[in-house]
Amino acid sequence: MREVELKSVVEDMEQCIARVRAAGGELVIQGRLRDRRYDTHDRVLGARDEMLRVRAFEGLPASSVTLDWKGPTRLENGYKVREEISTGLADADATFVILAMLGYVCTMAIDRDVAQFTLSGATVRFERYPRMDDLVEVEGTPEAIESAIAMTGLSRHGFTSDRLGDFANRFESRTGVPAALSDSPHDST
Repeated sequence: MREVELKSVVEDMEQCIARVRAAGGELVIQGRLRDRRYDTHDRVLGARDEMLRVRAFEGLPASSVTLDWKGPTRLENGYKVREEISTGLADADATFVILAMLGYVCTMAIDRDVAQFTLSGATVRFERYPRMDDLVEVEGTPEAIESAIAMTGLSRHGFTSDRLGDFANRFESRTGVPAALSDSPHDST
């Protein structure tokens, strides 16, 4: 599957969610999203700009767990593009143990509250982290992304192909406060 996305900081998440709902956005999931990124001890995957991730969602309409591989990031006409393969799993904690037994190490933990909508053929996910700016990620075809962005009421200029770490670095530079992307203090950026 080909993932195409843009992200932006959201100053007033509740107001932006209200605009998405008013534009016909349909809430598809809401709850807590936990990502654990894995690599080898010598960081072979990261060196190839690949990602191995376990994603656990707890909330409505139902909890789920996936194992995901993401290929190297490309930029196409300003959009972040990656190949992505996902498969469903039954138990996140068992998967964490299996990966550790195979020699993989958790290199990054990300915990956030999310509200995800479908809007104009795009996926619009609002994300609130333990300590960082709120973000919105818009994913779909370039046309669907642009249509959904227009309906958020946010400035198109604020949407970028930047990675999560870039947003965390800008938060830290602006505030002087370390970003926390995870509930665990040692698992932050």
